[in-house]
Amino acid sequence: MAAAITTRLPGVVLLEPDVHSDDRGFFAETLRESDLEAHGVRDRFVQDNQSRSGYGVLRGMHFQIDPPVAKLVRCARGAIVDVVVDIRRDSPAFGEWEAYRLDDERLRTLYVPAGFAHGFCVVSEIADVVYRQSAYWSTGADRGFSPEDPDVGIEWPVPPGERVLSERDRDARRLVESVADRTL
Repeated sequence: MAAAITTRLPGVVLLEPDVHSDDRGFFAETLRESDLEAHGVRDRFVQDNQSRSGYGVLRGMHFQIDPPVAKLVRCARGAIVDVVVDIRRDSPAFGEWEAYRLDDERLRTLYVPAGFAHGFCVVSEIADVVYRQSAYWSTGADRGFSPEDPDVGIEWPVPPGERVLSERDRDARRLVESVADRTL
């Protein structure tokens, strides 16, 4: 059974599998439904995605509404710092964030529940990130806010001058603006 590592934000689950290594390489069971259920994850996952990015690439902060999406995130190659932000308007933790290192050594899997924005920054030369979603991606439901929003204050591990953002993420609004116009 994968061990659950305590997280600060309610509903977020970080699982660490047993990794069996020898001179041939390693073996790890990276997903077992019964482990997820034992830690309160009941979502059904319907879509798998993979991204490859170089050092300093910052992707996020993304989320989906109608239907909201939960994610299982793992770094299969390299290393990232993965960040979740509570965007549930009625939550006492609204706007709070927490970061986790995900890499190809520990093979941790992060469960990001619906109601949280998700993003990551690559801290290795290259990183492959694989994630499952509980609903299909939809252009009309896809949302985000600036990963550099000063009100949220995420402490990214890569200095601002070395961060590589998409135009979408670079031009994204602040979280408070998303709340004000009800896009959350």
